[in-house]
Amino acid sequence: MARTRAATYDDQRALILARAAELFARRGYTAASMNEVAAACAVGKATLYHYVRDKHALLAQIAGDHVARLEALVAAVKAERLAPAAELDALIRRFTAAYADAQHEHRVLTEDVKFLHDAERAQVEGGQRRVVTAFAAAIARVRPDLAPLATPLAMLLFGMINWTFTWMKPRGTLTHDTLAPIVAELFFGGLPAIRPPPVAARKRRARASVAESA
Repeated sequence: MARTRAATYDDQRALILARAAELFARRGYTAASMNEVAAACAVGKATLYHYVRDKHALLAQIAGDHVARLEALVAAVKAERLAPAAELDALIRRFTAAYADAQHEHRVLTEDVKFLHDAERAQVEGGQRRVVTAFAAAIARVRPDLAPLATPLAMLLFGMINWTFTWMKPRGTLTHDTLAPIVAELFFGGLPAIRPPPVAARKRRARASVAESA
């Protein structure tokens, strides 16, 4: 008979991943040991190995789960079927706010994903690309004329959001909740000033000319 999982299995696993992410973020993945992970989680090593095979698998789960949560956040916003500006605003605000509880996981994702095996890293990076693509699509819905720049604009936007863990004080006066509307307002305030790239504009005029002559 297959061994059944305890009702608290998922909660304990989530706790282990969170504590390990904090340890990796503070000590670095390569420097941290499984003994330190077990101590940080307040469990014995035998219990720790019940939830994770080894340190490498722990890293893969932290990175994979973090990206999966980001993709789920995108899916939740898209499911609301908001108007273009409202959808982009919701994505910006919710991602910025979500990082309040995921700064350690994001630091691990940023700094330690290089230690994953090729297939694992490809899976994580595939999830990251899908998130960027979703943001780029949302930007293009707001400014269709900027479609050629949608991905670079999405990356610039993530540049504002992603690196907050490097400068925000954990107990400072500025929180992720208060930062979220600032990021949204800053991005939306600058978006109207962006002009389509000249090459893209010429291509659009050329397509329009062909369509008119057809």
